[in-house]
Amino acid sequence: MATVLGITDGNKPPTGARVVCAMSGGVDSSVCAALLVEEGYEVIGVTMQLYDHGEAISRPGSCCAGRDIADAGRVADAIGIPHYVLNFEKRFREAVIDDFADAYLAGETPNPCIRCNQTVKFIDLLGKADELGAAALVTGHYARLVNGSELHAGADVARDQSYFLFTVTRGQMRKLHFPLGAMSKDETRALARRFALPVAAKPDSQDICFVPEGAYAEVLEKLRPGASGPGPIIDQKGAVIGRHRGIINYTIGQRRGLGIAGKRPLYVVRLDPETATVVVGPKEALLLDRLTIRDLNWLGDGDPPMDPVKVTVKLRSTTPAAAAVVRSLGNGKAEVVLGESQPGVAPGQACVIYSGARVLGGGWIRREETAG
Repeated sequence: MATVLGITDGNKPPTGARVVCAMSGGVDSSVCAALLVEEGYEVIGVTMQLYDHGEAISRPGSCCAGRDIADAGRVADAIGIPHYVLNFEKRFREAVIDDFADAYLAGETPNPCIRCNQTVKFIDLLGKADELGAAALVTGHYARLVNGSELHAGADVARDQSYFLFTVTRGQMRKLHFPLGAMSKDETRALARRFALPVAAKPDSQDICFVPEGAYAEVLEKLRPGASGPGPIIDQKGAVIGRHRGIINYTIGQRRGLGIAGKRPLYVVRLDPETATVVVGPKEALLLDRLTIRDLNWLGDGDPPMDPVKVTVKLRSTTPAAAAVVRSLGNGKAEVVLGESQPGVAPGQACVIYSGARVLGGGWIRREETAG
């Protein structure tokens, strides 16, 4: 069995050291915990209680729900480690759920999973690991840490989660470990069966944990009642061609559910929260060849480059990396010029910058730079 901690980063704690494993109740983090026990570490399993008590709203394909907390406890019992549930509901509400609602009302398409990593998981949970005297915080992400200071994509391209980790800091990287980064999902499932884990056949999580079955608008209406009212749908020339029921129901690139007909298919190309306006246009209007990002987190060598540097970027977690040139604009901003125009670039989404498999950093796409 390959060494779990420090596969490539050289920061492996000595055998027997105390480590905290973040256990979501899923197969990935459960396998991490079992591997750590097999390696001889003093493992403490920790599960974050983020938004719900009990099992009532749990459903297949969800994550972080009541059933998951119970599953994490069952795994901890099976592999013989202590398991603690930490109540981070208030922090999660403030840092992730409220941010999610405010972003949608501002005409953006947020990514709460990245925000959770940036705040609750790699600040609060890592702080708890330090309080417990742990040498490392281990998670089930499919990403790799190289030489203790470089974040790389997971070896399995289909499972790579480095996009969701671009906000990690250099200091945090010294205490984080991702045992699954060199594995495929099939290998992880095989290990779960070998360890006879009670979650070995559990489905992967697919939804945002606090948004049941993708019902974004319903959740937003509960969070901000009446905050998003109806308004006009206009074409790119400014002509009113329909009415919408609230901009929270629309995202950049959306075609279905517009309730309007035209000679050509129409897509949402811009959202204007100040005037509660949805702007639509033809598919080619979605193409964008440059954008600006804010809150740049640079993980490359040295300072963010002021001169253009050739890179690749991912504009969504599910899209292939695209060739681009990036340069810093200072004050946490950067300009990204794409080699080929890309469709459906959404404000509020992350733009993550790569050099090969290495994550050089990333930031959040600014609304005023999007198509339309």
